[in-house]
Amino acid sequence: MSRRTHAATLAPLMLLALAGCEAADSLFSGIKPGSEGILQDLFTGPTPADAVEMSVDQYDADRRYRGTNLLANAPFASEPVYLDLFINNASDEDPAVRSAAVRGLANHGNPVHVPLLVERLTDTDRIVRLEAARALQRIHNPVAIDPLMQAIRQGELVAKAEPDAQVRAEAADALGQYAENRVVRALIAALADESFLVTSTARRSLRTLTGQDFGVDRKAWSAWNEGTQDTFAARSVYRFPGYERDRKTIEYLPFVPQPPRQAPSVPVGMPPPGSG
Repeated sequence: MSRRTHAATLAPLMLLALAGCEAADSLFSGIKPGSEGILQDLFTGPTPADAVEMSVDQYDADRRYRGTNLLANAPFASEPVYLDLFINNASDEDPAVRSAAVRGLANHGNPVHVPLLVERLTDTDRIVRLEAARALQRIHNPVAIDPLMQAIRQGELVAKAEPDAQVRAEAADALGQYAENRVVRALIAALADESFLVTSTARRSLRTLTGQDFGVDRKAWSAWNEGTQDTFAARSVYRFPGYERDRKTIEYLPFVPQPPRQAPSVPVGMPPPGSG
């Protein structure tokens, strides 16, 4: 991470955050403006300006992570100045900061950010790779196809194989949006994975792409694929997985922000059905 980059980025970010709307402030604060009482300190969280300041703290990786994570989940962080922050922090020396920045690009980025997400798909840290694979489910760009196919490969004799089954599974899910024969062949090969999570995800992506279902029988899939004239005739629309979790105890209290929820949706930049 470049300390000069952080310093140069801080000023415009702070100006934007300080000029933010009340809706942005309410995301980071657990109480209404002007509220007073013994519970105020418990419910009052950092403002957008606080989050920005934390995210560029060159001396404290934990603060950079916390600030970046708050912005990554904020509804207003699609502005270019925030995207620049995510891009900078995606190369941070601390893996937690990198993972939060990748999540920010997943939530607010667009196809031009896919090459950076592809780089993080081979990060030394497992969580960063996992976030990158999930981000590539949410943003469509064919540049990601080859790296995603590499990420679902397994085996000691496979060059640059992905050792983590969950990362392979998330990559297999992301491939379900790309209607190309090489993708189908790669997903069929992934049915031999030792992990049930990977094989079941690869099967689901194959169903999305082809409208067929031969279970995890690679021979049956290959025979069908070789014999059909239009592999994608019965293709269905790919939607990335949604996210939802149960509320924590504190989230049942008044004025405390509710847990994030995201419904399944089509990736940003994905062409509409029938457009080619």
